[in-house]
Amino acid sequence: MTASWRFSAIADRHRAMGSNLEDWGGMGTAWSYDKDQTEEYMAIRTNAGFMDVSGLHKVHLVGPHAAHVIDRATTRNVEKIKPGRSSYACMLNDEGKFVDDCVIYRMGPNSWMVVHGTGAGHEQLTMAATGRDVDVRFDDTLHDISLQGPKAVDFLEEQGVPGIRDQIYFSHQHTTLFDKPVTISRTGYTGERGYEIFCRGQDALHIWDTLVEKGKPKGIIPTRFTTLDLLRAESYLLFYPFDNSETYPFADEKAGDTLWELGLDFTVSPGKTGFRGAEEHYRLKGKERFKIYGVKLEGEEPAEEGAPLMKDGKQVGVVTIGMYSPLNEWNVGIARMPVDCAVDGTQMTVKNAGGDIKCVAHSLPFYDPDKKRRTAKG
Repeated sequence: MTASWRFSAIADRHRAMGSNLEDWGGMGTAWSYDKDQTEEYMAIRTNAGFMDVSGLHKVHLVGPHAAHVIDRATTRNVEKIKPGRSSYACMLNDEGKFVDDCVIYRMGPNSWMVVHGTGAGHEQLTMAATGRDVDVRFDDTLHDISLQGPKAVDFLEEQGVPGIRDQIYFSHQHTTLFDKPVTISRTGYTGERGYEIFCRGQDALHIWDTLVEKGKPKGIIPTRFTTLDLLRAESYLLFYPFDNSETYPFADEKAGDTLWELGLDFTVSPGKTGFRGAEEHYRLKGKERFKIYGVKLEGEEPAEEGAPLMKDGKQVGVVTIGMYSPLNEWNVGIARMPVDCAVDGTQMTVKNAGGDIKCVAHSLPFYDPDKKRRTAKG
């Protein structure tokens, strides 16, 4: 396992709740706590909860060529992003295969921030920046605390955050929270209305502790990083590399999935060309080797991570993440399966270690398919 070389200012608080600070993206991250994870899931779905997602990589790009660099490295037409707004995008290699996803924040006319996960995002940006008038800086003092759930807006409004109720999806504001300077972005990874709070490392502990103090009477609680797995499974939010061929390799091809296979082709701005891998991306349309699709299982035992997906006695795919929701009373998962199986109602079987579970293919997402919750106004 890669030794952690990045450190969260909130690490001691995670240890106090039983975390071993497992590595994610080079940072010790709270994958586990010594408390009920279902309670955390329910808090975010019905109230609000917060987690430390500082393991995300925050990269600043400043200069007259910054927009060009991001335009070359990602699938979005960045000139359409206004200052104060952001956009979800993907990054491809020369073969047109997915290597990372990111959120692009426009901070000003020539000032941007790209937040990406554990893929090759930083390398993509620095490659595109070669020979360009742009400064690229990885900012590891900037922490990210994600406050998610339908009551998050009420809580922030009570703390005096100006205009928070009118802040639209994929927008951000520079303000203060608990007397500390922050950037609050209406983004997240839960399928709920939520906010990411970007703050200085020296302020992260104060903000975290104040969230704990002020949130407790309202049932707003700290949650472990892996509670995202329960939330993302029913909300169709992929988590590189855990849904990808880097984890579930092809038998006779090197790792690398297309956006068509992952269902992320919507991240390519209409008609855009010139981004890395563009020609191959368009050429590969209609040549999907598999599809990311949902499965709905019988009973309450969730599919195990990596459980084989069987049809007519043969393995046809794999379940990458599964969960049972006591709130929504469904047993669902995300799977990699053949294109001809990715049709609602296709009958298959999940092969857990403890036995087989019948399932059917089901379109994604299961939860809030019209995205009304995360985009809610007022």
